[in-house]
Amino acid sequence: MSEMRLRFPPSPTGKIHIGNMRTALFNWLWARKNNGKLILRIEDTDQKRSTKEFEDIIIKELDWLGIDIDEGAGVGGEYGPYRQSERLVLYQKYAEKLLKKAKAYRCYCSEEELGQMRKDALARGDMPKYNGHCRNLSREEELKYIEEGRKPVIRYRLTEEDKDIVVNDVIRGDVTFNTSVLDDFIIFKSDGMPTYNFAVVIDDALMKITEVIRGEDHLSNTPKQILIYEALDFPVPKFAHLPLILDRDRAKLKKRSEDDDVYIGEYREKGYLPEALFNFLVFLGWSPPDDKEILTRDEIIKNFELNNINKSAAVFDIDKLNWVNGKYIREADLDYIVELSIPYLKEAGYIDEVFVEKNYEWLKKVIEVARTGVDYLGQIPKEAELFFKKLEFEDKEKAVKEFQEEGVELVFTNLKEKLIDLDEFKPEKISTVFSELIKELPVGGRTVYHPTRLALTGMDSGPEMKNVIYILGIEETINRLDKALMMRYKK
Repeated sequence: MSEMRLRFPPSPTGKIHIGNMRTALFNWLWARKNNGKLILRIEDTDQKRSTKEFEDIIIKELDWLGIDIDEGAGVGGEYGPYRQSERLVLYQKYAEKLLKKAKAYRCYCSEEELGQMRKDALARGDMPKYNGHCRNLSREEELKYIEEGRKPVIRYRLTEEDKDIVVNDVIRGDVTFNTSVLDDFIIFKSDGMPTYNFAVVIDDALMKITEVIRGEDHLSNTPKQILIYEALDFPVPKFAHLPLILDRDRAKLKKRSEDDDVYIGEYREKGYLPEALFNFLVFLGWSPPDDKEILTRDEIIKNFELNNINKSAAVFDIDKLNWVNGKYIREADLDYIVELSIPYLKEAGYIDEVFVEKNYEWLKKVIEVARTGVDYLGQIPKEAELFFKKLEFEDKEKAVKEFQEEGVELVFTNLKEKLIDLDEFKPEKISTVFSELIKELPVGGRTVYHPTRLALTGMDSGPEMKNVIYILGIEETINRLDKALMMRYKK
């Protein structure tokens, strides 16, 4: 049995987005599941829009998500080059082969002439198609066009006008197209560059690709590609066309919109974990047999099957991604989360490298608490700001009134005493202090908790008090409680 070979062939004409990354991920999973190889091919025939910068971004984001490449651009291999712009001689070779076999021909029709053909077809009520004007030009007719300065395209010669082409799709089953909807389509443009449908066949055949997993928007291209495979006596690979990804309004996910960031780097920059995004992307179209929502990579690879992929479109739900990412953040190794959080705290101006070196253990405490309330790490500075900024009250007048209420001074006095008497200054021990205050003092739970929260954080809500006190430390906690008591008497 021959080795399974799959490919991910992005165009470096923009930043890699959710749809492309999911395609890469599904190819990677299927390769790993079957001990196959994943090839990275850069389809940069659009020379005006393709850039090295975008290619580097593609490679960077694949690496960040943990999609390692076995062969291709940036890695090398025996079937290169792996950039289409460097393979032009190969495309020309196979185009010439089709010309010699009379399975292709040069077409000199101008844009104006093609436009007129479309108008005439529509006027007759026919589907606009190329009418084959240049199919059988004599040498004299060709020379005349050449003398006029016309640059030809090369068209595939469609020989059967009523033939069924069956695409054996692993996900969708057999999908049948009839050649009656096709015409003599272009395989080489007048600028000397191959069209997508031609180049992709040559590349896949010469790189010995055995399985093609791609988006369903490519399904309509497949019959043309099968015709080229057959014309060049290439083996036809297996196909699997993935469902579309829709936004929350069930519209096709745009490459960029106000509500949904679809460039993968947006998620990395905001502080989503690659493990979480990996898990989330897998579930856009696929679900494991037991319907679990969080799986390890090994579990995903073990369970992944192409025939378990849904035919219907997947919905990109940012709320679901936030839930998954938040779960990963809270369950991940703390040092790992601290390392990833430090850049956000630096950017916010709360810390610098010297601070990190001197206060790393305290910083761990802050981030351990802060991570319980975030969806992504970019929210850490906001969640942790009360530990870095000078105490400010959201509503100072309201706070003063609350500190003046009956029982508050009693609570603060007893709280300070109990904290000083603790044998271990840990969250669990601090929690027992509050339980004791509620049992021992003639006040309600609200009088114990709410004024204390206001005194220590200036806010009505936030992290659990046991964690706030643990991070502030006993000295700063007592200092803030004393200042709150002093506010009772200021006019």
